[in-house]
This record gives sequence, structure tokens and C-alpha cells, in this order.
Amino acid sequence: MIMIKTLGIKHVALKVKHFEECLDFYTHIVGMKIDWQPDNENVYLTNGIDNLALHLDSDIDLSSKDNRLDHFGIMLLKKDDVDNWYEFIKSKNIKIFKEIQDHRDESRSFYCYDPDFNVLQFIWHPTLNK
Repeated sequence: MIMIKTLGIKHVALKVKHFEECLDFYTHIVGMKIDWQPDNENVYLTNGIDNLALHLDSDIDLSSKDNRLDHFGIMLLKKDDVDNWYEFIKSKNIKIFKEIQDHRDESRSFYCYDPDFNVLQFIWHPTLNK
């Protein structure tokens, strides 16, 4: 079987209950831009490389993880960027899920919540930045 190389995971779609708050978080905190917003319940955001879709689902039970993503990572260019992002996120009173740590594979990261309690990992990984 021949494996065809992919471009990686460049698109994530999230169901969100608090659409406007999540849109504000990903644009004003994370720094993404609106790529396309077909209506008031769907938006596609980009940082120029990745695409994040937010889809309003007012029936989501935020206390349940049954139909939700565990977490997704935002790759950082430099190891020090992890600490800088951590301080920035904390300065915005955003709840931290896991504190900064260095991992066995020499990567460094921390995790935080968005307004709908989706978990984001801000991560620097040495082998992905070469």
C-alpha cells in the first residue's frame, strides 16, 4: 500500500455553546482572523496556516465530554514563546488547565480553556521547528 503524504492537521471544527465569546477569544486573544462567516452560527478562522471552524450548538452540555474534542495544540516558534503566551493568557484571566511543563520529548507546553471549556495546548516542539 502506498501512503500519500498529507499536509498535516490544518483544520479543526468545534461545536460551541457560547459562540460570540468563543469568536472573541479566538480573534482577540489567540489572534486568528475571520476567513469566512456564512451566518451568525458559523465562522471559519485562520492564522494564515491553519483553519478553525466554530459552529453554534446551543444544546451542548458543557459538563459532558462525550461529543467534544479532548484538546488541540497551537504550535509555537520558540521555546520561550510558551512562557510568553502563558503570561499573556494569565493576564487575561483565562483559566489554566495544566501549568507549563517540559515533556520527555523535549517539547514545552501549557494548557488553557476557551470560553466553552475546550482545551488548547500552546506547545513548542523542537523537531517540528527545524
